[in-house]
Order: sequence, then structure tokens, then C-alpha cells
Amino acid sequence: QVQLVESGGGLVQAGGSLRLSCAASGSIFSITRMGWYRQAPGKQRELVAQITSGGRTNYADSVKGRSTISADNAKNTVYLQMNSSKPEDTAIYYCNAFLRPIGGSGWYDHWGQGTQVTVSS
Repeated sequence: QVQLVESGGGLVQAGGSLRLSCAASGSIFSITRMGWYRQAPGKQRELVAQITSGGRTNYADSVKGRSTISADNAKNTVYLQMNSSKPEDTAIYYCNAFLRPIGGSGWYDHWGQGTQVTVSS
């Protein structure tokens, strides 16, 4: 069993900052990539940012320059710092990990339950 637990969501004013955390735990052999996705009402889930175990990062154009993704590989934890928040950042944010479980032979995507972020104008 693998669990991803997010924290840090909530209400933030436009122009403010937020920091999300996600910790993966359970029967994990190795994690190669972690990231954040978001889904706004009536829209498809979209990538926000990703980070590989080697530290390579990738950002959506909509958050590039005002967001930073980081990870603590020893703790299987990923963070998202978002500054200059906008109302259009309002969404449910989901943590994602691409990992190999203990005793498993393949690599799989795992998802957290999601955390609501609301940016008020």
C-alpha cells in the first residue's frame, strides 16, 4: 500500500503565497518523479509542476516564474511554493508520484486525495 498525503491548501488572497506539501509513504521501493496537478471546476486535470529524483523540474507556463517545486528525496516529500497567486489558480491540487512499490515489477502513478486551493480576488 502506498499513500500520498497533501497539506497546505486553503484560502489565500490574490497576490499572496501558498505552500503545498505532499508526503509519500508505505511500501515504496523507489520514486522517480513527483509532481503537482490541479483541476478547476469544469476543466480537465492539468500539470502544474514536476520534479525528478535527479532534481530536474518542469513547470506549466501558467505558473512558470512564480512557482518553485522542490523535494526531499530522503523523506519522499515534495513541495510547491506558489507566489503572486491569481484567482485562476483556484483548483483542487493533487500530488502525484511515479514509483515502484516494494515487491513490484513495474512503475506506477499514484495520486493523493487532493487539497483545495482558493484564491480570492
